Amino acid sequence: MDHANDAAVEALLADIGSTHGELLAIVQQVRRIAATSGSGVTESVKYGGIMFSHTQFFCGVFAYRHHVTVEFGHGYRLEDRYLQLEGSGQYRRHIKLHSSGEVKSKHLADYIQQAYALATG
Repeated sequence: MDHANDAAVEALLADIGSTHGELLAIVQQVRRIAATSGSGVTESVKYGGIMFSHTQFFCGVFAYRHHVTVEFGHGYRLEDRYLQLEGSGQYRRHIKLHSSGEVKSKHLADYIQQAYALATG
């Protein structure tokens, strides 16, 4: 594990916690799901958020003023069985989270596990 990345991740989390405390809990839930989606998951700070990767990036989490977004760079390849994916771009899709409860109600773990499987494919 790259400890320079750890420091950057911790700094970003501290920043989110100090400005948007209620969103920090959501970000931490997303991190736990990503970490347990499979083996060899690493995280790094990129584009102002935390990106999760195995051999390649498979998703990222970003805190905005009133919500958290989980971005999938190849979201167009995910099976949207719960109709939660947003975005009309060629590849990218995202799921917006406004509360901790939405992590479960929007079936986030399913989408992250799919993205991990595609990345390790």
